[in-house]
Amino acid sequence: MATRRDRDEYDDLCDHLLVLDHNVAARPFRRHKPRIIGTYRLLRQEIAQNHGGFYSRGEFEIGKLLKAHPDKQFLELGRSCVLKPYRDKRTVELLWHGAWSYVLRHKIDVLFGCASLNGIDLDALAPALSYLHHHHLAPEEWRVRAIDSRYASMDRLPADSIDARQALRALPPLIKGYLRLGAFIADGAVVDHQFGTT
Repeated sequence: MATRRDRDEYDDLCDHLLVLDHNVAARPFRRHKPRIIGTYRLLRQEIAQNHGGFYSRGEFEIGKLLKAHPDKQFLELGRSCVLKPYRDKRTVELLWHGAWSYVLRHKIDVLFGCASLNGIDLDALAPALSYLHHHHLAPEEWRVRAIDSRYASMDRLPADSIDARQALRALPPLIKGYLRLGAFIADGAVVDHQFGTT
């Protein structure tokens, strides 16, 4: 809290993808330094296996997924963050371009990770959660489930009662981007009270 930085034990294990703004005006009497405006945290399977596993194992049962696809190389994407003034298509495209270059370099087959909706009120989030459940649930062979102690059902509303266009519009840009790329959603959500997200 004192440093106003979100840190954990995975930071030292991961590779960190950064987008920099080199056009930031230099402050008087200080050396000009580019500003970090976007980030992604990348954790390769071989690194995770040598250090206790992936970050998301504390929220989702990913062990079964890894065992079901032993011939695949997995990469966990996390901690995607873009400064507010830079939250536009260009910055996100730079992050994804960097991530794709990383995927090619390390011969990655499968990308996965956690993405969040703002808020912890599951009733208020019901249209978005239900839309994701009914329209983007992963096929059985790729489906993971939130761990039982943290599981929150996403099947909160009947499919025919959801305005799909409105629910899609309400999703955060990162999740919409993942869906456009063909992402699937896990079975169940996890409420993170500390961060105020689901």
